[in-house]
Amino acid sequence: MAALQWDPIDNKAVDTARVLAADAVEKVGNGHPGTAMSLAPLAYLLFQKVMRRDPRDQHWLGRDRFILSAGHSSLTQYIQLYFGGYGLELDDLEALRTWGSLTPGHPEYGHTDGVEITTGPLGQGISSSVGFAYASRFERGLFDPDAEPGTSPFDHFVYVIAGDGDLQEGVSSEASSLAGHQQLGNLIAFYDSNQISIEDDTNIAFTEDVKQRYEAYHWHVQVVDWKKTGVYQEDVQQLHDAILAAQEVTDKPSLIILKTIIGWPSPKKQNTGKIHGSALGADELRAVKEVLGFDPEKTFDVDPAVIEHTRKAVERGAEQHAEWQKGFDQWAAANPERKQLLDRLLTGKLPEGVEAALPVFEAGKDVSTRAASGKVLNALGPVIPELWGGSADLAESNNTTIEGAASFVPVEHSTHEWTGNPYGRVLHFGIREHAMAAILNGIVLHGPTRPFGGTFLIFSDYMRPAVRLAALMKVPSIFVWTHDSVALGEDGPTHQPIEQLSTLRAVPNLEVVRPGDANEVAYAWKTILERREGPAGIALTRQNIPVFERGDGDATGDTFASAKNVAKGAYVLAEAPNGTPDVLLIATGSEVQIAVDAREVLRGEGINARVISAPSLEWFEEQSDEYKESVLPASVRARVSIEAGLDLTWRKYVGDHGRSVSIEHFGASADYKTLFREFGMTTEHAVAAVKESLASL
Repeated sequence: MAALQWDPIDNKAVDTARVLAADAVEKVGNGHPGTAMSLAPLAYLLFQKVMRRDPRDQHWLGRDRFILSAGHSSLTQYIQLYFGGYGLELDDLEALRTWGSLTPGHPEYGHTDGVEITTGPLGQGISSSVGFAYASRFERGLFDPDAEPGTSPFDHFVYVIAGDGDLQEGVSSEASSLAGHQQLGNLIAFYDSNQISIEDDTNIAFTEDVKQRYEAYHWHVQVVDWKKTGVYQEDVQQLHDAILAAQEVTDKPSLIILKTIIGWPSPKKQNTGKIHGSALGADELRAVKEVLGFDPEKTFDVDPAVIEHTRKAVERGAEQHAEWQKGFDQWAAANPERKQLLDRLLTGKLPEGVEAALPVFEAGKDVSTRAASGKVLNALGPVIPELWGGSADLAESNNTTIEGAASFVPVEHSTHEWTGNPYGRVLHFGIREHAMAAILNGIVLHGPTRPFGGTFLIFSDYMRPAVRLAALMKVPSIFVWTHDSVALGEDGPTHQPIEQLSTLRAVPNLEVVRPGDANEVAYAWKTILERREGPAGIALTRQNIPVFERGDGDATGDTFASAKNVAKGAYVLAEAPNGTPDVLLIATGSEVQIAVDAREVLRGEGINARVISAPSLEWFEEQSDEYKESVLPASVRARVSIEAGLDLTWRKYVGDHGRSVSIEHFGASADYKTLFREFGMTTEHAVAAVKESLASL
């Protein structure tokens, strides 16, 4: 990177950014002006002097990534997007935090051009940034593994701005530990150490030595202290030098601790909690403008010379892009097969041969769906090179290992069981479920690969904030959740999910998939990988369950339907014996077998039951009204749902006359057959529920 050129117009632009931040919050009456004011030099330095970005192409593969983990300070980013010509204009800053604006209270992915990730919940941005760096390395391994460091068109940096709140959140500790372990040299984070949060001085709750903590995580740590002399001095050159030094460290992520005064140069409110999360007020805003030499009678006042200067970022970006393109074209010419792979990945399409590669499980055998999932992943691994993943220290339980593949970890971290390779496909998150989910989100946001991460369904609770953000952003992260009911057995109620299926289904845009047998697992994975509209969680059994004998099409007579119907979310697995159902049995996962058994018992009593397997209610709801009516005819009001968890999500489907075979309490420690018997997950209970439903008509 060239030597820093910093002219008076740059100082004017930085001060303009401070005033715009104060004006925007003052106008709407709420927000976070202080951090945006004090971080204006850093943000301006990154966007105008350091990062390789093209404001006219936010999807450029060669761009440096920028993540504002301190999302409450959204103006830190919005003002630079305005300055740099990314599509925001002054009117957008004036519309901060208002209905329909491009400048919501926190940055939102897919809403504002130039925003790489939705941030707001503290700790998520810096944690997902680790995923961005993971993806950068893995993609380089797919497309250009032999290039010398720094010479590949796939080499770039990931820059993050984090604050005190980010570093206090536990998820950032989990992810930062992994970042150091992985030696992610292209990850450069800035810690805005202003020591102020909503409750004012952070000393009330946060006195640890962050520098020593991150050094213990194996990060390269530098301190840039603008307060060290007792007279506040924003030494931009020192900060720039620190960035250059961080770029040269290739075997460690870097943390630059920047000691600032929040809200500087506000005369009365700087360095207080009052300027962290509220408007300055008319008098203090006037005082700030006077200190900086701005007309206190004007708002959103931008000198044309400033915007003319900052918009040169468009031209610079185009030049950088063109220069990068030369190297990219050379790579493409020399690597036609890898270029073809990249082109396919950028379309989001799967390769040919995915369905043919799916394993077919023989009927008559009992197979746990977690084991089936492992076989599916291993069958798809050779066909889908962009598929990679692992688990939170539960590889053998989750069956998330692609056999024969190296682990994604530096070689020196190889163990007796695992062979490390920086470009490996097997991910090891350790016991860090929350960070795992955030890292998966970062990987997906960075590029077109398909990562997955596994743990027990009960521990989806640890992942919930990041899962929710994946759903909010509509990014296709894949979560593998095994041990999906009380049938996991003797580990007891702490490990047995009861409310998890229902509460996960309550998350908008999240696809919850619970296959009913091994062949459903195969087509569930195929469907998940084909879809890119949002995240999916696949819930899998610990215990073995039957593999059904099936036909090739829809259910007819006593021939069960093909597992291909999984893509519809719910389907008629087994038709009523006489073709006209008296009752509908709707089940998911291991409880589908209970419905199948109940159908036979009811047949003997002259009651015709249709069995509906419903692996994904979200997918089912996407189907046409005609299809949904064909599966769940309104004329059949006797209905029973069967699922080993809460019945919260089933009332819509069973109706007023329906019944739910469910578990409305926590579990216990015993073998799964005992638990199912004691908790009513039985054929007998399902038959009794059918009779109750019929009697209520």
